[in-house]
Amino acid sequence: MNAAQLHAGMDALAAIEPAFAAGIDRVGYPPERVRDRGFATLLRTIVGQQVSVKAADAVWRKLDAEIGDATDPLRVAAATDDQLRAAGLSRQKAGYARSLADEVTSGRLPLAALPQDDEEAIAALVRVNGIGRWSAEIYLLFAEGRPDIWPAGDLAVQIEVGRLLGHAGRPSEKLVRALAEAWRPHRGAAAIFAWHHYNSDMAVI
Repeated sequence: MNAAQLHAGMDALAAIEPAFAAGIDRVGYPPERVRDRGFATLLRTIVGQQVSVKAADAVWRKLDAEIGDATDPLRVAAATDDQLRAAGLSRQKAGYARSLADEVTSGRLPLAALPQDDEEAIAALVRVNGIGRWSAEIYLLFAEGRPDIWPAGDLAVQIEVGRLLGHAGRPSEKLVRALAEAWRPHRGAAAIFAWHHYNSDMAVI
């Protein structure tokens, strides 16, 4: 989702929910968050699971050096277990990486032509070992710029929705999902703003 889309989405949200208007006054509009569409972004998501950004970047560089080009699913599919482990991937993540590469190279996961329906696209992505709903939602939001993706299971989103709306504690995923129904079709901008608000030093309510 680019800056213009985010700006328009936030203006629409501010008109629907005063808490967003107040939040924009506090921390401003969120910066755009755009990733490349395709195999590499999904593989980076797998590499980055349960490790720090710094550690994930180090593993990615090792993987790229070990197999020649980590963005090429054919090279990942052809890599040996020893190569993947030498790059720092756990046995489980190595399996996930190979599964993703196989899905892409076989054509079973057409990343250039995922279903237009968001839930159908999520279902296609989560069929890959190692890609859960959150990872699928993040990919669709940042790599495809889909405007109504709502990662209600994200902890920071839950915390900030609660703070913005004045809840005493962190609302449940179910409640966060229900609260956001009124924000369609701009829930993607709401999620990006929640992360922006969560990470801002100015976010004092």
